[in-house]
Amino acid sequence: MSNTQSREPRPDASERIPLKARKVSFSWEDTPLHWVPGDPFATHTINVLHLLLPAGERWFVHVYKQVLPYIRDDRLREDVIGFIGQEAMHAQAHDEVLPHLKEQGLDPTPYTAQVDWLFEKMLGDRTLPPGKARKWWLMERVALIAAIEHYTAFLGNWVLNADELDRRGADPTMLDLLRWHGAEEVEHRSVAFELFMHVDGSYRRRARTWATAFTALVFLWQRGARFFMENDPTLIGGKASFKDFYRGGKKGTLPTTPDMIRSIPRYLSCSYHPSHEGSTAQAVAYLASSPAATAAEVATQAPPAPKGAR
Repeated sequence: MSNTQSREPRPDASERIPLKARKVSFSWEDTPLHWVPGDPFATHTINVLHLLLPAGERWFVHVYKQVLPYIRDDRLREDVIGFIGQEAMHAQAHDEVLPHLKEQGLDPTPYTAQVDWLFEKMLGDRTLPPGKARKWWLMERVALIAAIEHYTAFLGNWVLNADELDRRGADPTMLDLLRWHGAEEVEHRSVAFELFMHVDGSYRRRARTWATAFTALVFLWQRGARFFMENDPTLIGGKASFKDFYRGGKKGTLPTTPDMIRSIPRYLSCSYHPSHEGSTAQAVAYLASSPAATAAEVATQAPPAPKGAR
């Protein structure tokens, strides 16, 4: 197989919609520590998102601002700018959960400090001479983001369809945060891959960075779940294991292991395109009903207050 794919996978044109950042806000004072009632493991496994996403999505934004000059397609540039706005809002929304966790006796700082180091130092800008070396490192990071976005879209599609969380009485505010975010991940799921194909498209780079991203995500996620379970002040000897994750998938409170495994060959297929994953119509429908997203829409449409009004 050649290093660069000879034929770029085609998106479904009907899946393209303009991307916009929704300035949502959430109130956490009524959200319990175990927001999936009676299931601290499912709660904390999903809570890992709050540890990883703020630093990760700020890193996405930083990298994409650097790659903008390489974009030669106006429509893709518009999509990338919309993507940047949405990811910045995701980082802010998940960041605001962390003080709530700390108030409930779970200080995430030891873990988030390590995540910050990973994205800011290990995956951050390097002192490289202008030219090939600097561009190589930028393309590596663009490819990594495409691989990570495959899984954020996978998780977004899962949470939009995770009816078992509703049946178990999961906290509605946390569910709205997760589904608002998940819906936007489905909504913009094609952008990162199309950007990578536009500026590089090397299949070897795509496969290599997928392996790096998948390994890192599995490692960080299990480590984060273990951190929460071991530091939960209401648990004695709390532990996290892959067996618990598998069982959560069987119950419907977590993604299933077989579904995650089946996602691997799809991404590595030469015919892969993210528009074939999830449903834009479902994502848009949720965003039209989400309490946080609809409140943000109303706020943007409200006329400005008259000068001098109190």
